[in-house]
Amino acid sequence: MQNAPRRPRLSVRASQSPQAPAADARLICFNKPYGVISQFTPEGRWRGLKDFIDIPGVYVAGRLDADSEGLLLLTNDGKLQARISDPRFKMEKTYWVQVEGEPDEAALAALRQGVMLNDGITLPARAQRISAPEGLWGRDPPVRVRQTIPTSWIELVIREGRNRQVRRMTAAVGHPTLRLIRAAIGPYSLQGLPPGTWRDDSPSVT
Repeated sequence: MQNAPRRPRLSVRASQSPQAPAADARLICFNKPYGVISQFTPEGRWRGLKDFIDIPGVYVAGRLDADSEGLLLLTNDGKLQARISDPRFKMEKTYWVQVEGEPDEAALAALRQGVMLNDGITLPARAQRISAPEGLWGRDPPVRVRQTIPTSWIELVIREGRNRQVRRMTAAVGHPTLRLIRAAIGPYSLQGLPPGTWRDDSPSVT
């Protein structure tokens, strides 16, 4: 009998520390809503971060597309920014992905082994089926689904940061992404953050 998919919680938080930061380093965890770009100035139909965050001297550490949601980190420390965003440091990024269809073990195995994209094969990832995340907020606008096609959720953990990588990975195994939420970056998570809110999670000097 197959085990029921695990239901992730918004309070999931890793334990490792990415680095010893500068004494005055600040790190802001922001739950970015759909339709907001990863810069302070709005652009076209997309809103900017200035509508939500009024903190001088911080900048984005690792971008998140306007049509994706979830954890966005901002910092005033260049070394910490590099540690978070540079793939060489292999900081894991955890995504909750609503996809079309119901991925079977073969599709999950392909994600775990690496899939071929137009810019090369991806590094091995961790992938598993999950239930819809507990405590998940509604999206504005809501996801458009087709009544004749079921949807499901997977958790995907990667160490790369290619352009729209997760969406391209799920499409490559036959399950287009409908909704994409970044749940965690290394030790930082969405813990206690409703969409559109931020928390000062400045690390301690060690």
